Amino acid sequence: MSSAVATRRQAPAVNSLALAVKRLAPAGKAFYNEVPEMPIRAIIVDDEPLAREQIAAFLAAESDVTVIGECGDGKTAVRTIAEEAPDIVFLDIKLPELDGFQILEALPEERIPCIIFVTAYDRFAVQAFKVYAVDYLLKPVEEEPFRRALSRLRMRLAQPSEDGNTRQRVAGLLRDLESWHRRTSSVVLRSGNEVLCLKLTDIDWIESAGNYVSIHMGGSTHLVDGPMNDLEQRLNSHNFLRIARSRIVNFDRVRKIKPRLYGDYLVELLDGTKLTLSRSYRDAVLTRIRGL
Repeated sequence: MSSAVATRRQAPAVNSLALAVKRLAPAGKAFYNEVPEMPIRAIIVDDEPLAREQIAAFLAAESDVTVIGECGDGKTAVRTIAEEAPDIVFLDIKLPELDGFQILEALPEERIPCIIFVTAYDRFAVQAFKVYAVDYLLKPVEEEPFRRALSRLRMRLAQPSEDGNTRQRVAGLLRDLESWHRRTSSVVLRSGNEVLCLKLTDIDWIESAGNYVSIHMGGSTHLVDGPMNDLEQRLNSHNFLRIARSRIVNFDRVRKIKPRLYGDYLVELLDGTKLTLSRSYRDAVLTRIRGL
């Protein structure tokens, strides 16, 4: 499905659907926990137009919420969230190009806003949400759970320290779900203003370039943001080996390893690239190879 972004600078008018879903508490009773209202800027991310419309209609009935953007695919969502810095994102998990977890992975941890995940039922994901106390809504989204999630959001936004705790919980969730949401065997990386989704099987080797990393794959090179140590941690569960302080190789791309002078080894890749396995990493690499 093609990307869809609709930026809304003002709260949308309450349409008939919004009027239908708005409910008032009985007189004299607080229907939800009352907290001081403060402006809330929201982005809706879902590849289904009707799902976006439903959430927008729920939000239209809230005087303190403004929908500033809607996104229909993962890459557009990363760019829009980074540019708009919303207070809350209603985030679908299954999306074209990047899934919901990969979207968050592509954002710096300190830039991750409050998240309410929106998903069809998935037993593993729902259990993880419960463990990390992360808000989620099951499709089709119903009004009561939606109102409760929004009420909890208001309370978090009114307490900055709680907002920080929420970010930590989301970061922990991402780390715990890494093996689950990597069924596609891909890695999401930022390259300037772009977001790259690279298949791990296509990567030949990786080289540190100061505050950047050069990823070599199939004769082309991609320069991505961030130190190599961070990328190495994300690749540890896959078949990648660090052979020097500034180099990592995809072991599936290695043709042969042979000793050289002074304790170094030569690593030759399938495409003919020759790299040095330094003495500092030799024992760790050879031990791991024996275990593969």
